[in-house]
Order: sequence, then structure tokens, then C-alpha cells
Amino acid sequence: MSDESIDELTHTDEEGSVQMVDVGDKPDTNRRAVATGTIRLQESTIAAIEADQVGKGDVLATARIGAIQAVKHTWETIPMCHQIPITNVECSFSVGDDHVALTVAVETTGKTGCEMEALEGVTTGLNVVWDMCKAVEKDETGQYPSTAIEDVRVLDKQKSR
Repeated sequence: MSDESIDELTHTDEEGSVQMVDVGDKPDTNRRAVATGTIRLQESTIAAIEADQVGKGDVLATARIGAIQAVKHTWETIPMCHQIPITNVECSFSVGDDHVALTVAVETTGKTGCEMEALEGVTTGLNVVWDMCKAVEKDETGQYPSTAIEDVRVLDKQKSR
């Protein structure tokens, strides 16, 4: 990395040390970020989720709670991330034959964006799905042949006054 690119990074000071970005002088704006991701599961696990036959309880309801909690606590787990006032969180699930997709939309009015919060919501929500389903996801050898969390990304980021 050249010295010029280090100067352009907002999370480093003049010496290249990590720092939190000072957003104190920025105006408050309405912000929204949307992220998504997918967990691949066996068809039998998907059927158990849809039939509410996973022994730990309602998988998607619990994953929704986990996603919302993660959004609200992102500042505690991502270094240099500001604590922001979350004004709204929307979680939507799409269940296919071999996957569960989760989309999380986060809104705030503040000085910095909320895309990290949306990403944290997605990854935690999908981890909750995995945690609740791992007992039924095992194959006959005790392995998890098809399980994968993938394609986690920010879909949209908006800012308006």
C-alpha cells in the first residue's frame, strides 16, 4: 500500500494508526442500508423449518430477533463503529428448496451510515438459523455436507436530508 492511499483512509491518522472517524461536524441525515445473505441447507432441514418441526422452536422468528439484536449492538462488535440511533429494522426471509435468504433493512437519522448494522443483522440472523438447525442438518455420517452461509452483501445504501 502506498503512502498516498494511507492518507486517503479515514480510519487511520497521519502515522497510519487506527482511529475512529470524527463525525461530530457532519449534519444529521436520514440513512438506510439493506443487506442480504443466504444459508444453504438440506431439503429435509428446509421442510422441518417450514413445518415448524425443529426441536429448538420457531427458527425464523428466533433468527429475526437475533438479527434485530445484532443491528442494535453492532457498535460493540465492530471496532471503530459508531453507536447510532436505530430508528427501524426490517427483516424478511425467503425460503427455497435448499436455502433460507435473509434481507435486513436498517434506518437511522444520524451522522454516519448503517450498512455495518445491516450486515451484522444478516450474518447473525443466518447464524441463528444454523444454530437452531444444526441437529437436524446432520447427515447419516454426522457431517454437514451442504451447509454454507454465502453471498452476504450490501444491496443498497441511501442518504437524504
